[in-house]
Amino acid sequence: MGWKGKRIGLALGGGGARGFAHIGVIRVLKQEKIPIDIIVGTSSGALIGGAYASGTTPAEMEQKIDEYLNSEEYQFSAIRTIEKAHSEEHASLRQKIQGFLQNKFLLLQAMFKPGILSAEEFQSMIDFFIPDILIQDTIVPFRTVTTDLISGEQVIFSEGPLREAVMMSSAVPGAIEPIKAGEMLLSDGGIISLVPVNATRREGADIVIAVNITRGIFSEEKLETAQEICDRAADITSYHLINYELTAADVVIRPGVGNLHWSDFSHAGSLIAEGEKAATKSMPDIRKAIPLFRKLFAKSGKPDYTA
Repeated sequence: MGWKGKRIGLALGGGGARGFAHIGVIRVLKQEKIPIDIIVGTSSGALIGGAYASGTTPAEMEQKIDEYLNSEEYQFSAIRTIEKAHSEEHASLRQKIQGFLQNKFLLLQAMFKPGILSAEEFQSMIDFFIPDILIQDTIVPFRTVTTDLISGEQVIFSEGPLREAVMMSSAVPGAIEPIKAGEMLLSDGGIISLVPVNATRREGADIVIAVNITRGIFSEEKLETAQEICDRAADITSYHLINYELTAADVVIRPGVGNLHWSDFSHAGSLIAEGEKAATKSMPDIRKAIPLFRKLFAKSGKPDYTA
């Protein structure tokens, strides 16, 4: 257990591809020997947190990302199509027209289906990174956060198949169809808690280190349609709700993720670097939150999950 009987929790927020920044954060925490007693993840935070909690090192995660992004499975996936449709800044006229048509096709699909991506298609990506084990068998205690669309309540998974729990936490509304589980219809944990600080406390953490990978609030996008205005209003609401929950954290690490779309997976390398930079910058605050953490931790004789 962390410092002087205190349990230290790591709350990893959601944000699609921006979640790669979590790898950089974890790498620095591991290098600095910060003892983590529990990891709680939402969406992409569940994916990266679940992989690390299962024993996958940051270096191994980087290697897996490279393999996945260069695989035919990814290159011909709907996820790649969505990324292309949102990456038009430096594209040619032909590419912009193709991106526009692809985007309209995806939107048309969304009008008749519960998600642009099927659960099966997204599950293959989850399976690539997450081992086929139970949550209760992870090396570091781990939890995923989801939202039940029926009751409107938060659901935290502490046992059961790890891959399924990560999948349910990562089901981005509109992009990935929700998953039926008994009487529940489960979707992205970020609907209620994009950075699961309060969930980490409820699961027993005394000291919470939160990682926020949401985009900044300022935007220069033109707001010309009703859909764009509604989307912008939702972003503003989400931003302020997230910051309200972050006040309950002891330390908040904020990687510089810019305004990257959730599907911008090709930016993995720079996002990992931003995570490292932000975690290094936050180390003085982390040490203040855990006074004399390393010396007292070494004397406690407790298991070091960061080893």
